[in-house]
Amino acid sequence: MKTVSGFSKLTKLEKINFLVENYLQSSSKNSETIKSFWHDDAEAQRIFDDFSENTITNFYAPYGVVPNFLLNDKIYCVPMVIEESSVVAACAKSAKFWQDRGGFKAKIIDTEKVGQVHFIWKGESEKLFSFFNETAKPKILEYVKPLVQNMEKRGGGLKDIELRDHTDKEDGYYQVWATFETCDAMGANFINSVLESIGKSLRDQVFESELFVGTEKELLVVMAILSNYTPNCRVQAWVECPVKELEDSGLEMSAELFVEKFQRAVRIAHIDVNRATTHNKGIFNGIDAVILATGNDFRAIEACGHTYAAKDGQYKSLTHCEVKDGMFKFWIDIPLALGTVGGLTALHPMAKISLDMLGRPGAKELMMIVAASGLAQNFGALRSLVTSGIQKGHMKMHLINILNQLEATEEEREVVKREFENQVVSFQGVRATLAKLRNLQ
Repeated sequence: MKTVSGFSKLTKLEKINFLVENYLQSSSKNSETIKSFWHDDAEAQRIFDDFSENTITNFYAPYGVVPNFLLNDKIYCVPMVIEESSVVAACAKSAKFWQDRGGFKAKIIDTEKVGQVHFIWKGESEKLFSFFNETAKPKILEYVKPLVQNMEKRGGGLKDIELRDHTDKEDGYYQVWATFETCDAMGANFINSVLESIGKSLRDQVFESELFVGTEKELLVVMAILSNYTPNCRVQAWVECPVKELEDSGLEMSAELFVEKFQRAVRIAHIDVNRATTHNKGIFNGIDAVILATGNDFRAIEACGHTYAAKDGQYKSLTHCEVKDGMFKFWIDIPLALGTVGGLTALHPMAKISLDMLGRPGAKELMMIVAASGLAQNFGALRSLVTSGIQKGHMKMHLINILNQLEATEEEREVVKREFENQVVSFQGVRATLAKLRNLQ
């Protein structure tokens, strides 16, 4: 394969030509396929090109919606961007199931976000702490005022800073621990800018202070960066109803037996890390889909959620279930640092539509919507697992993908759909059925 110098400076067409000539078997079909995903509107495509680097085209993902989603006595139509079969269907089925049972409820626990200035300093710890609390901290807060004033006008800003000693873990290692409120913004750029200024101010103050001598004047800022672990930016969502109201012909079992099996499935996800991983992946099927649709950072949300799931020393389920005094309750408690202004939420046309669809929610309302969507997805998955099994519904949704892969005609599709209406779908079975059809033609 050929290497290239200055690839980022090539035009988009030159980049494509290089890839086709050197990595895609010089196929003009590949070139045309890449260009066929360009937006018809040149200005819209320019916006997409600017989202990332070395962009050559767009990669499409399905955009679906879940209507009739009752949350806190308000009906939402929830947008979801996901390619996995049955996720939107399962979420919609859960929304319908709970609509007549009080719907979903949610509340915000807190919205605090954090960041750290990581630095190395060699000297007497008590001396540094005394200097920080009595001299440096007030000056730092004054120094960052120009950066935080606009956020403060919106009700947010830098809440507090404190010095933390980690020299027992790494020689000379300290942190300035900072807490923030960023209101409806995710606030990553804001937080990082403030942290870098905190680091500069502290470094300069230590160097200029007469309190320190020799190597004590050398404060090395290793990095200043927000943390995506935000356990105090948290939301809780739940569903609850009397056990007897869970009676449903679709369960093919009594409400009591369903609840017993459902509770046990949740307990297993708290006991066994192997099951917990898949269990929580299902939760993020629902969460990530709404995160993507609204232009938020699903990678940060997942990293934080998985860390939170392991906060007690073992990776566990993010959802919980109990039956008390005849009442069934199923809930999720999860950190979600989201934004509804700035960043991709203001640039991506479909993110704007998603937020319009949701009624232009603030960050707190979006946190509740996202958490409830994850809970709905998890309820739908567990409901299937403890009743009919996951494959029956999943593979019926996957049938369309199999038919597309096998290039079935419209006539063949209808025949195959009827054939598998009452049997388990498998790739091998669909392929065999199509082979028989085609041999008869």
